[in-house]
Amino acid sequence: MDAREIETLFTRTDGTFLFARWGRPIAPVVFGVEDATLSVVKGALEAVCALAGHPMAQTDPELGANLMVFFFRDWAELPDVPGMERLVPDLGPLVARLEEAGANQYRVFRFDEAGAIKAAFVFLRMDAHLSAVPAETLALSQVVQTILLWSDGAFGRTSPLAVAGARTILRPEIAGLIRAAYDPVLPASARDPSHALRLAARIGRAH
Repeated sequence: MDAREIETLFTRTDGTFLFARWGRPIAPVVFGVEDATLSVVKGALEAVCALAGHPMAQTDPELGANLMVFFFRDWAELPDVPGMERLVPDLGPLVARLEEAGANQYRVFRFDEAGAIKAAFVFLRMDAHLSAVPAETLALSQVVQTILLWSDGAFGRTSPLAVAGARTILRPEIAGLIRAAYDPVLPASARDPSHALRLAARIGRAH
């Protein structure tokens, strides 16, 4: 994966480059699923964090949980969740936009003073499409899309996942990029497209 391809993955539709990784251990909590699915989601998170060399935690001292994943059937359920308006400002207009767009997923990120990710909220409306996706595939896809602040169109055409025999795996080039992104020598956030060159160099060094 060269620097140009990497730059595209972190360049938003408005043309701005924005890269961020987590700056603290990830303390997850999952709502709206049975225990079996919960263990699948946590297993995917453990695997991706191990790949990145990034720690997980039982709790976050500031937030309690800093990665919240919500599974539900209808966007209209969100405003009824206690405390949701505090997590997601302007929740009413957002829900209206998501309903109008027919969206089945949405992610919200929060950042610390250094620009690193300090919290993420993942919302999954289990429509017919998402319900047909195997739990392992859905969990891995969502974790990958949350471990870094990708651009809004990063995986619009190409999935970060691939099929290897009967298993769904992370595409090797995406795995290499995640590993490089968490190199402690690199900053936790960047707004200059030249950061893509540094990421490409780290990937090249790993091979």
